[in-house]
Amino acid sequence: MDAAPDRPLISSRSLTERGLQLVTERHLATLSTVGPRGDLHVVAVGFTYVDGVVRIITSGGSQKVRNVERDHRATVAQVSGPEWLSIAGRAVVERDPQSVDLAVRLYAERYRQPRENPSRVVIRIHPERVLGSAGMWSTTSARS
Repeated sequence: MDAAPDRPLISSRSLTERGLQLVTERHLATLSTVGPRGDLHVVAVGFTYVDGVVRIITSGGSQKVRNVERDHRATVAQVSGPEWLSIAGRAVVERDPQSVDLAVRLYAERYRQPRENPSRVVIRIHPERVLGSAGMWSTTSARS
């Protein structure tokens, strides 16, 4: 399986129809952040990718939130059989009710309605780089 070269992911238009389908089907993924000792912290997550933004809902006191607050680098990766996609970028933690409500609604559309969680926050990743199996994104840059 040939991987397409590492490229900037400018917008959702950069993903092919199959790439968009992969990030909307019900698949779990992994979130990798930098742990407190500089090692990778990798956990299973559900995520959404809408309007060029990755969103992950989680509890405010989780290790992944503490990691993002200390070091903004994060990567979400999803595998489905021979197809895979890895989206890396700068992550921020959002706590405002509007951002949390949007992320919960998007999560419910892709997976299921999450349980109530008064300490819920959103990890939002602004994609900067993408790797994936061939055919996941357009070879034409969205900047052209």
